[in-house]
Amino acid sequence: MRAWYPAIKSYALTRAQVSKARSGGVRRLHLAPPFLVEDYIPRYHLLSSIDASKKRTAAYAHLRKCNLCPRLCGVNRYEKTGVCLIGAETVKVNVIAPHFGEEPCIQGHNGSGAVFFSGCNLRCVFCQNHDIAHQRNGFDLTPEELGEWYLKLQDVGKVHNINLITPEHVVPQVVLSILHARELGLRLPIIYNTSSFDSVASLELLEGLVDIYLPDFKVWKDSTSKRLLKADAYAATATESIRAMHAQVGDLAFTPDGIATKGLLVRHLVMPGKEDEGREIMTWLAKNLSRDVFVHIMEQYHPDAHVGKAKKASPTPRTTSSQVVEPGPRDNLRDELQSVRYGEINRAIKPEEIRSVRSAAEKAGLWRFCDAADHGGYNI
Repeated sequence: MRAWYPAIKSYALTRAQVSKARSGGVRRLHLAPPFLVEDYIPRYHLLSSIDASKKRTAAYAHLRKCNLCPRLCGVNRYEKTGVCLIGAETVKVNVIAPHFGEEPCIQGHNGSGAVFFSGCNLRCVFCQNHDIAHQRNGFDLTPEELGEWYLKLQDVGKVHNINLITPEHVVPQVVLSILHARELGLRLPIIYNTSSFDSVASLELLEGLVDIYLPDFKVWKDSTSKRLLKADAYAATATESIRAMHAQVGDLAFTPDGIATKGLLVRHLVMPGKEDEGREIMTWLAKNLSRDVFVHIMEQYHPDAHVGKAKKASPTPRTTSSQVVEPGPRDNLRDELQSVRYGEINRAIKPEEIRSVRSAAEKAGLWRFCDAADHGGYNI
């Protein structure tokens, strides 16, 4: 634990002080100073007009020879598309709305201003949003139109932030949209909600524009990333990307009312039988970034997308009308593992798998977790 930790007790209020604060309509959480930010100014407002112009130029250059993700397609997206299947002049968006499915410190009371982009540079076989990421459902927006939607989320939705979900493949358009929205009066923090499969060049383009990085560090082993994510060297890419994100924004910090405004929040979705990889990820975070990294160990995995579907050459007697083998106990487990796709993860997470990853995180020295707070408010 950090040396400043005992000083937190000095922030405790007497009963009279609490009553006085409540009567003034102000809720005081009394965070330790390193994690408390008052009167926060989004980073994109600190950019000079010259730096903003340089970013616009760089964004257009990236689209003419795309190197936004480690796949390094190198295509001119004004003429054709790469792996992500998204062009240059527009982005494809599935949903734009206040969202209440994020961490409490992200969604707050009014919701997070979510922008769900269609398309993805990964092909996760278990993708929980596969109808968006793999099927490219949605509508097209120019960067200017996208920026105008940010203002609608701010002024009409009253959201706490702009949450860009799966934006790795449309970073130039995102950069242009943020700069346009800045001119229109946007004043909310920007969240970059990513799978961590980003290139260094992409993150350099985002420098000074993103306030909160929200990477999902998925797996550790190359064999797992090749089989389940359809990507080579995922962990090497993720570690490099997350290190760069942390260097830009530091550890997660909050306003006095518990809403995150800047910093890094790392997610990890625990996978069936992959808890050893989760333990490696937690150890890496503590040793290579900071023991003050805010971590969300997620347990909501469920079989989806391609997981559990019957192999075409081996029909299975236990299928639904959509030819998906239902997860859960069965008598002929070995036969079904061989007859369905990705049978090894065709089940729910076990409590002991969650505990194993959490225990490794605590042992490594991590202590800031996305848990329910005892006081009923936000856990900071």
